[in-house]
Amino acid sequence: MSIIETDAVLHEAHRDNHTHRDVNGGWLRPAVFGAMDGLVSNLALMTGVAGGAVSQQAIVITGLAGLAAGAFSMAAGEYTSVASQRELVEAELAVERRELRKHPKDEMRELAALYESRGVEPALAREVARQLSRDPEQALEIHAREELGIDPGDLPSPLVAASSSFGAFALGALLPVLPYLLGAGQMWPAVLLALAGLFGCGAVVARVTARTWWFSGLRQLVLGGAAAAITYGLGSLFGVAVG
Repeated sequence: MSIIETDAVLHEAHRDNHTHRDVNGGWLRPAVFGAMDGLVSNLALMTGVAGGAVSQQAIVITGLAGLAAGAFSMAAGEYTSVASQRELVEAELAVERRELRKHPKDEMRELAALYESRGVEPALAREVARQLSRDPEQALEIHAREELGIDPGDLPSPLVAASSSFGAFALGALLPVLPYLLGAGQMWPAVLLALAGLFGCGAVVARVTARTWWFSGLRQLVLGGAAAAITYGLGSLFGVAVG
């Protein structure tokens, strides 16, 4: 095999093994937090009510109300948060665009100085900055990445974040209610299903993080179980006090 062929094979192997996951798409964080929040909050809410020795109907209504209220609340919060963040970024981009239009040479020197600070030779840094600054939109993208740490073409979407959060929360919050809807007459099937869901969610999250699946799953299981146990105890105390 020739050297050229060897380099081509190595290039293909490097490309295949050097892909990155989408870390800025705007859906992963709200989906993860939505599912976890739906599971933990609705499980804790239902166990807290169950601790007060109320009827099965009251527990089911509480779970369904918690699902609806939490899903809408999460979606509204995510939409507002991501929209506000996007508006702030767009305002900063407008400032940078205005500076590039009014002071192109100063911005070019600023970019060259940035490359110099990273070890590029001064003459080469100035030439790179000059060539990159010939296209205003490319210059804006380079300055945004270097100065603001953002990609103007890959900003998170408020609608994606809101819909991801809504769906994930509703799905997570449904698990503790599902056994009752299927005919269960006690709380323990709901607790077991919700805890299994917490472990499963934690294990799935580990696929996009550096943690092992069992550590991430156990962490969510322990946190969710602790929240359910505490609220059940509080519900029992309040039930006795009110009764």
